[in-house]
Order: sequence, then structure tokens, then C-alpha cells
Amino acid sequence: MMNIIYAVAVLGILGGVFGAVLAFAAKIFYVEQDERIDQIVAVLPGANCGGCGYAGCSNCASEIVAGNAKITACPVGGAECHAKIAEIMGVEAGSAEKMVAHVYCCGGDKNAKKKYNYDGLKTCDAANKVAGTPMACPSACLGYGSCVAACKFDAIHVVDGVAVVDTDKCVACGACAAACPKGLIDMVPAKQMVFIKCNNTQKGTDTRTACDIGCIGCTLCAKKCPKEAITITNFLAKIDYSKCVNCGLCATVCPRKLIVNLRAPKIETPVSEEVKA
Repeated sequence: MMNIIYAVAVLGILGGVFGAVLAFAAKIFYVEQDERIDQIVAVLPGANCGGCGYAGCSNCASEIVAGNAKITACPVGGAECHAKIAEIMGVEAGSAEKMVAHVYCCGGDKNAKKKYNYDGLKTCDAANKVAGTPMACPSACLGYGSCVAACKFDAIHVVDGVAVVDTDKCVACGACAAACPKGLIDMVPAKQMVFIKCNNTQKGTDTRTACDIGCIGCTLCAKKCPKEAITITNFLAKIDYSKCVNCGLCATVCPRKLIVNLRAPKIETPVSEEVKA
């Protein structure tokens, strides 16, 4: 019995000694944290999505206070969040252009050709590693939704075999872009209305074989653009959004009907008298 009491007493004394040592060490090595970090964390959305480029909201707040990140670093919080952070930091918030994710592919089930039927694990990463992917186009959206799984805001879905972004919900966190093994997703200005929805750099003849709508590098769009905002590189047309004025003239001459102009009015096909009857 005495042995047990003795052992408990020794353990208690050792615990007390170690506790005192740890408390002393914590006081000696204590690093005071700037109170602004906690204040900024409190106004950040808490999504911890990594869209700012840092490991979560706390890390982002620390970098803002340290001067290594901009007041507008968080793409999720928006203007209201940026204004509150600016107030905490005692600076002007400035303005950050709203961005949204965009998928550079419109192949899908309707337009993109397949080399074979894939029956493996239904993720884009898995399909991308099997025999050069099941798609004939090496840059085609695989349609298995790795981007959908990565998005915390329900802002992207697979429709007819290709990923489509809901710009009303998108906060440009970049999670979908990081999840896409094809590198088809990028952040673009939310005000942009005209897009060349292709990322295939194959020659025109190969693109025609792989997809019914892919860019063939014909240069007609570049020649039509009044602002010289379109260039052709490796048989692929690309828009410089800093020059584009969303006029949509490029879309009118594209023989592949690949260029999307969101400003173009929807034209309803007139119903013939025979159909009405």
C-alpha cells in the first residue's frame, strides 16, 4: 500500500515540477501576437478555401498584418470584407476587380469525341492517368467532377459532360482550378462577356477529328477584332481581357461557333404556321 502511495506522490511531484518548467518556458519564449490578426480573422469569411494563396484565413490575416498580402487578398469576402480589413489596418481599401472561374472547354457529350469508354474510378485525376485520357482531345474536360467536389460554394457543376460555372455563386477561390488535372479553369474578370471556350493546341485537322467545335486556329476572329485583343498561338485563339471591349464581333465570324458572347440577344426561332396548326 505504501508503495502505491509513494509512487503516486512521486508522480504528483514530477507533474508539478514539469508543469512549473513548462509555464516558465511559455512565459520566457512567449511571442506577443498583433491583436489585429485576431480582428481580421473575425471579419474574414472563415472558408479556409486557400483562394488567397495562404493556408487558411488565420495565415492570410497574419500575412496582411505583416504587409506580405494585400488588403484585398481574400477573394471570398468581397468589398465589404476588404473595407473592414482596411479599417482595422488604418489604410484605404482600394478596389479589387471581381473575378470568377471560367472553364475553357465546351466539348462535353455533344461535341467532344471519345477514344474509348472509361470504366475506372470516376474522378478526373484517375481518368487523366489512363492511356492518355479517354477523350480524343487532349485538352477536353473529362466531366467526372473533381472541380465540383473541390468547390465549397456549389458554384460549379457538370452539365452534358462538361464543367459549367455558376458565376452568381462563384467567389474565385481557385479551388476548382487547382483540382482540374487538365488546367482548363482560370479566373477571369466577372465583367468579361466574350470567351473562346477551348484550350486545344493541336493542328486544325487534328482538332476537327477530336471535337466538333474546337478552335482550329483559322485567325478569322483575330482579323475581325478592332482592338487587336485576340492572338493565335499554337493553333489556339486567345483573348487578352485587358484589351477586349466585349463587342462580340469575333463571335460573328467564328466558323466553329466556338466563341461565346454572353451579351448577344437570344434569338427565338419563329414557329411556322404548319407547326402552330
